[in-house]
Amino acid sequence: MIGTLLDRPLLQWLFQFGALATRGMTLGVRGAAFDERGRVCLVRHTYVAGWHLPGGGVEVGETTADAMIREFREEAEIAVAIGAPLRLHGFFRSTAAAGRDHIAVYIAPAFTLLRPKAPDREIAEAAFFALDALPEATTRATRERLGEIAEGRSPAATW
Repeated sequence: MIGTLLDRPLLQWLFQFGALATRGMTLGVRGAAFDERGRVCLVRHTYVAGWHLPGGGVEVGETTADAMIREFREEAEIAVAIGAPLRLHGFFRSTAAAGRDHIAVYIAPAFTLLRPKAPDREIAEAAFFALDALPEATTRATRERLGEIAEGRSPAATW
């Protein structure tokens, strides 16, 4: 019974329901950071399946760019270079959670990897992957955003 209640889909549903009930509309960020070999950083969360671009929610009083800089650091130990502003790739409406989520996606033009990310209560793993060798569990939306970036395509309207 406890295992059933604590499975990832239920936790994800509870988190999304809580966000919907308390905020109505959410604003989040995701970011693409490519290392010198052209590999992209992806994270695997403890509470939702799949590999994702690092990111999270925008806090009150925070700009989306500031939120992305914070999330890069928290989720992947990436410090965005001072003087190298993030580049906005696109702004998306998520079709999940009643379509009330909005996500700004940024690209980090320069950064330093401070140290390998140790697993914690939110992030199970963070790693860099070649675009042609993404983990099988990479989410559809993550693959679509990376395809847009790699091919120079205009971003889609929805996540």
